[in-house]
Amino acid sequence: LYVSGEESLEQIRMRAERLQALEPNLYLLAESDIRKIQDAALTLKPRLLVVDSIQTVLDPEVPSSPGSVNQVRECGTAMLRMAKEHGITVVVVGHVTKEGSLAGPRTLEHMVDGVFYLEGENLLGLRILRSVKNRFGSTNELGVLEMTGEGLREVKDASALFVDTSLDSVPGRAIAAPLEGKRALLVEVQALLAYSPFPVPQRTVTGFDARRLSMLLAILDQHLDTEIRQRDVFLQVLGGFRLTDTAGDLAVVTAILSAYEKRPPVPGLVAIGEVDLSGGVRRVPALEVRLQEAARMGFRVALVPEKPSRKIRNLRIRVIRHLGELRDHALG
Repeated sequence: LYVSGEESLEQIRMRAERLQALEPNLYLLAESDIRKIQDAALTLKPRLLVVDSIQTVLDPEVPSSPGSVNQVRECGTAMLRMAKEHGITVVVVGHVTKEGSLAGPRTLEHMVDGVFYLEGENLLGLRILRSVKNRFGSTNELGVLEMTGEGLREVKDASALFVDTSLDSVPGRAIAAPLEGKRALLVEVQALLAYSPFPVPQRTVTGFDARRLSMLLAILDQHLDTEIRQRDVFLQVLGGFRLTDTAGDLAVVTAILSAYEKRPPVPGLVAIGEVDLSGGVRRVPALEVRLQEAARMGFRVALVPEKPSRKIRNLRIRVIRHLGELRDHALG
């Protein structure tokens, strides 16, 4: 039973026809009154009840508008009680705020057995399905989906969407291998440097933390004797991906140094490592998982802070402990 508090039955029917999702065992109900939703569910006894969305459902006995803290809490409690007493699996769709947290009381997250986020409005048609709570299994798994005219489709090779392997000879680019859950992805980082006409150079960043970039630029100037602080720096992570894994530091630094010296990185290079304030390159978790993904994608050289515990086929390992070694190991 699919309950929609936002769209009419005609709208849902039209979408189902377009997606070729007509199903004789799928029942629809356009309703926002929690009492009527409960009555319909107890009459039909479905195996699965989907309520879309919790912010549109209301309890007439609660003196507040739909989406308020009291309404979300009371309606969530009513659905929880119905699920437990009658053995009906309930999926509650909820909106999130601009900060990415669930709109309404956080107590709703504590009531349920699983919380799953469908993210990625800026990922050029890609959606990432991420579990942040799951009482029945791992929360470290990740699904990558593509939005098509026929609905969401699984992306089996997500790294291929973020990396163009034909640009090895171009300065100012590097490949990072961040972890998303237990899954490693390869993403491309590009940097462009220009002499600044302003007293204070610009720092324009897309897909990376601007404050961390400022720190990495200061580390480069300090330990590689560069003058990047006098240049405008433009940095972007391609494909709309946001690089938050600190294991991407080494790739960011490599892309910037490559752009500064106008020398392309070593062909087929992937850079993995966290950079500290002393210029050291720190070890990162799940190094072998990242290296295996790089080898699968055809990369031939890996710049890492330590040797993996076992050999990765078709991948040459270059260990770098400090940024002072970066020119020799990373640039062609």
